[in-house]
Parts: sequence; C-alpha cells; structure tokens
Amino acid sequence: MTTSIKTSRRGFLKTSSAATTLATTSISAGFMLGVVLPERANAAATIHTPNAWVHIADDNTITLLSARSEMGQGVYTSMPMLIAEELNVSIDKIKVAIAPPGAVYTNALLGAQITGGSTSVRDGWEKLRIAGAQVREMLRAAAAARWNVDLDQVKADKGVLTATGGKKATYGEMAEAASRMAVPEKPAIKDPKDFKIVGKSAKRLDTPAKTNGTAQFGIDVKLPGMVYASLEQSPVIGGKVKSFDGAAAKAMPGVIDVVQINDGVAVVASSYWQAVQARKALKVEWDEGSVAALSDKSILAGNRAAAASGKVIPITKPVGDVAAAMSGAAKTMSAEYVIPMQAHAPLEPMNFTADFKGGKCALIGPTQFQQGAVGATAAALGIKPEDISLQTTFLGGGFGRRLELDFIMQAAQISKAVGKPVKLLWSREDDMTHDFYRPMGVNQLKAGLDAQGNPVALQFKVTSQSITQRAFGLPKDVLDPFMAEAAVAPYNIPNTQHDLVIHDTGFRVGYWRAVSHNMNAFANESFMDELAKAAGKDPYAYRMALLKDKPRFTNVLKLAADKAGWGKPLPAGRALGIALMEGYDTYMAQVAEISVEASGVKVHKVTVAADVGRMVNPDTVEAQIQSSIVFGMSAGLMEEITMEKGRVQQTNYHNFPVVRMNESPKIDIILVKSTEKPGGIGEPATALVVPAIANAVAALTGKRVRQLPLTADAIKAA
Repeated sequence: MTTSIKTSRRGFLKTSSAATTLATTSISAGFMLGVVLPERANAAATIHTPNAWVHIADDNTITLLSARSEMGQGVYTSMPMLIAEELNVSIDKIKVAIAPPGAVYTNALLGAQITGGSTSVRDGWEKLRIAGAQVREMLRAAAAARWNVDLDQVKADKGVLTATGGKKATYGEMAEAASRMAVPEKPAIKDPKDFKIVGKSAKRLDTPAKTNGTAQFGIDVKLPGMVYASLEQSPVIGGKVKSFDGAAAKAMPGVIDVVQINDGVAVVASSYWQAVQARKALKVEWDEGSVAALSDKSILAGNRAAAASGKVIPITKPVGDVAAAMSGAAKTMSAEYVIPMQAHAPLEPMNFTADFKGGKCALIGPTQFQQGAVGATAAALGIKPEDISLQTTFLGGGFGRRLELDFIMQAAQISKAVGKPVKLLWSREDDMTHDFYRPMGVNQLKAGLDAQGNPVALQFKVTSQSITQRAFGLPKDVLDPFMAEAAVAPYNIPNTQHDLVIHDTGFRVGYWRAVSHNMNAFANESFMDELAKAAGKDPYAYRMALLKDKPRFTNVLKLAADKAGWGKPLPAGRALGIALMEGYDTYMAQVAEISVEASGVKVHKVTVAADVGRMVNPDTVEAQIQSSIVFGMSAGLMEEITMEKGRVQQTNYHNFPVVRMNESPKIDIILVKSTEKPGGIGEPATALVVPAIANAVAALTGKRVRQLPLTADAIKAA
C-alpha cells in the first residue's frame, strides 16, 4: 500500500507524507493519530504532529511511526513500550516503522528531527504516552457512541473494547469510527505506580529481524536497475579535483561511467567490486586545500597557544574570589590533560542509495538527521525539498557520524549524473580517513588547597574546536554548550572559575559519542584523584567529603564503591580507580579494576552505579551501559587519529583497534530505582570509564597519564 498526500512547501515543512515508510510496512487501511490538538484524523488518512504517530489498522495491527532512528540503542523497543502502556496492549502487538522526514518529528531537546544526544527517551517520555492515551480515549469514545453507553462503562484492554451487556469490539474494528472522534487535548495518562509495561525489562522487538536476516540496513538496499558507485576522494579532507583521467577506469569490465562530483571522482559499475577495482585505475590531480600542512602535533600546539592567548568565554559565572583564594592557599596544583582526535568507525561504513529521475530524488539509507538529509540534498541537486523522499533504514552504528550528510549528497549527485539508481558504498579505508573526527581537547586545571588538603579554589579551562560552529553556524566567540558538558564537576569548592577557548584548526570535526563529556570528565576526575593524593587522602573518601547536599551523587558513588569492594584487599598486581559524573540528566559512578601487563592495561572489571531516573526498559539501559564502556575503553586505551601533511594515518581496525570480546571486562551494573525524570543512557558511561581506568593505573603504578590513549608506552613515559 502507498499513501500519497499532496501538500504545499509550507505544508511539507509542517507535516510530511508517510508514503515511503508505509509502502514498506504493509499496513492495511485504518487511521493514524498524532499527539496534539487541534488537528483531526480522518479514515484512511493521517494527522501530522510534532511527535510520534500511532496507526491502528482494521486488522487490529498497531504501528508506531518512530521519530528516532534505530542504530542499536533500542528505540524500536523503548518507544513502543510507551505507546503500549497507554493503549493497554502488550508490546509484541506493536509494529514499528521509521517516520519520514518532517518538522512534525522534531526532537524537542535538539530542535530538529535528530537521533542523538541520549535524548530519545527523554524527548518521548511524555509525548508518546499522551499519543497512546489519545488513541485509547478516541477508541473508547467511538465505542460509547456506537453502543449508546456512558464513556466510563467502556474499557480498553488487550486490543479489545468492552462494555456492559457483552458488548465487544477490537481496536481495529472501531478504528474508522474512532478517527471521527474529537482528539482529546489532555487525556489522562497513567500514574507510574500503575505501569505494567514501562519500567519492566522487555526483549527487543528488532532482534528477530536482525538474527534472521530480514532487517534492512543501508548496505542491504537493492532497487531495480541499481548500479554501484565507489568514490575517490582527496587524501586531504577538503581537497578538490584539479583534473582527472578516467579513461583506463572506464575501459574496465562492468564500468558504466566515471563522473566528477563536488567531493571527488566516482566510478559507477554493475557491481561494487567492479567499481572499486576500476577506481584504482583513476588518475586524479588534487588541490589539497588549506589543511594540507596540518598534523596532530601542530593541532596540539595550536590548542596550547590558543589556551594561552585566545579569547576566553565563561562557561558559568565565577563563584567567590578565585584569585584571592589561590594566593592564600597552603598549596597550589596544576595539570594539563589531552584527549586525541577520534574516528567514529561504525561497523557499517558510510553508504546511501539514491534514485534521481524526473527532477525528483528518492533517498534510502542510514541517517541520524532526516531533515538535514532532505535539505542538504535538495540544495546539492538544485531541487525543492518537497521533491525528495527519504526512507531511513536500520543503522549499523552511528555514534554521531550519521548526523553528517556528505555521503548522502554524494549518492544523490552521482545518481543525477548517471541517470540511474545508485548505491554509493565507502570502503573501510574511505570511512576511516574521511570522517568528521572528534576534536582534540586540551584541559588545563589549577587548584588551591588548604592546610588539610581540601580544595578552596579551582580554575578550569578547556580549549578545543567548536563542532557546533562547523555544523550549525554557531557565531564566533559564543559559548558552545557542546564543549562545556561535564565541565562543572559536582564537588563543593567555594571559589571556582570555568572557561573555554574555541580554537578553529580548519580541520573538520563532528559530534562523537558523549561529545565533550569525554574531555571534561577525564580532566576533572583525573585532577580530583591528583588532589586527593596531594592531600594524602583516599580518593573515594575525598570525593564524598566534597558532596554535601548532593544526594544523587553520593548515592551512586557509595553504591559503586561498596559493590566494587573499595578498601578491601585485591589480588596482587591489581588496583581500583573511581570516577563520578552527571551527564544527560544521568548520575553515574564507575570503579575500574585493572592490572598492567607488558602489552598495556588489562581491565578486569568495571562496576557501575547509575541513577537514570525513571527507566522504560531496564534491559536496554544495561545493554547501553555495557556498550558505552567497551566503546570508551577502546578510545581510552588504544585509539587515536594522527595526521601528517593533512593525511589521516589510520586506515582500518588494524591501526585503529577496538576492544574485542576477549578484552572486554566483567561489567557489574547497579540501576538505582528512581522517581526522577528520565535521563539519557546511550553516552555517559563512555566518558566516565576512561578516568576511572586512568585513576586505577595511577594508583597501581604511581604514574599519571594525562595524554590519551593510555597505552603501555604512555605509562612508561609518564
């Protein structure tokens, strides 16, 4: 079935056709309802709202059009759980399809239709419950009208409406009548104490498709008449083609065309293998652009110079009199912490499929930013946004990389050039060397201690590149909040100053899982351990003494320390390190148990206490923490992106390694039962595991590594 809705450009920006998605989900006729008034739903039609949609078909199928992309984080389960709770149906009765692009699906926490920032549950917590409640109440109202009974006599449960006297109808049987009911503006939603689904662990709805091969990732897409493209890009990111000779490539088997686009030269062939082999025969002369002289060493030097003389932007208002407290301190300490550039390196390399014909373009593939994909592609092709359709597939990892739009525009430009549907596939090497990298961060901290070793003053300064300036045009010298995450640690220090300096290296950077929590938590929690050592105090006790009137922090810190056996004897050659942070409204403490071998740090166990507020699916929360810890360990222990003459040196997992199964630690997780608002959980553990490990290494070896990654060589050199 294909649903087509004609609309104006203004209408498109307010709403969006569900045609592409519905065409792939086999939903029979019924009604679809959004979340807010004053819109109405009509039979076999849709209402468009700023939130998710619920569709009930006449065969009693219930479908959620998810406004968030599924990249392994579990939204295809947690979002339906919120709907199911209010509809009084089991979660396995709800199917999920990804929503099409449209302002109606705006993530209120990010201001666009974006999946990221650990916002999915936080954004959907109330609006999706309201969506389910609206549908439930419209169904009840329709049944009451048909049966001529009072509304309070109609019950909606397990997909069935009932009333006294044996009256009974399925949700599907009442769907058309319900579509004519007024949409309740403020339907009653359940008190959390009455939850039967939300807060209980549930098996993931997408697991069967991902294990039986029916799940469609971008790399799986096939269209009639589709051809394949492999794109030669400048070895220096941002470089442009000066000239090229594609004759030899064009003469190779299966090659259909060789075309130049904005970002390079594409070889188009009947198969990907033919395209990638013919690409090797291309001869391209490049204008390498403005970053051809950059190296990771020059970027670090530039950050340090900017920290010394660049414009200082306050993160918060200073507290107390830092200068006076420093001058009167019994002792002062300072330290610098450096995190390197990082690649996202998702297991599914960048890819997208585009079909340009008749002045319109159909896009299919993995993206975290639907509206951006439509807008950027329209601009690249010189067509109107309403002439683009987009179908989002499963994402084989995102981590922020699929917020970017380069590979989507490339596919569309190639399709337009050759006049055929094209699947563009990047190789692993393409992906690793043409990323939007996590920027290098330099944190400089200084503290004044009293005679008892307690901090009386703290100066914090972070210097890095602003991703938001590059990605969204943030004005120069304006505070970038995505540089300041976790900059202000929770400890009670009477005099504090927190600043940042934006240093634009010219190199392209992007949002990377946990963003600036990574550099700021590493700096703050490493420095806190250094202060404790200078004071001659236990790092755990030192922190606890500075957390008066911070109950959520003290609770998770104590839970993690007690569970990890803090203060108890350990096997010979092992040590514990502790770290604490709030990120994405989640309060978390971690304790890492490590040893140091000739090959580097061995992490034996990570103990986590997390207060994420109310949880939708605790099973997913645990999985996200486990995933984040392994992801953070990879970056903290072994990964970094280095550059020479503007060229990224890492090309594949052999020189940008990830933690393997045999290297993964035991992860012991405590989830705090909480009635607070939901926090995000996809990212905070990634940032916190690194300082926990670094603190354990310092405790064991006496050596403080302040520049990541925490390799065997780095420990020796410390």
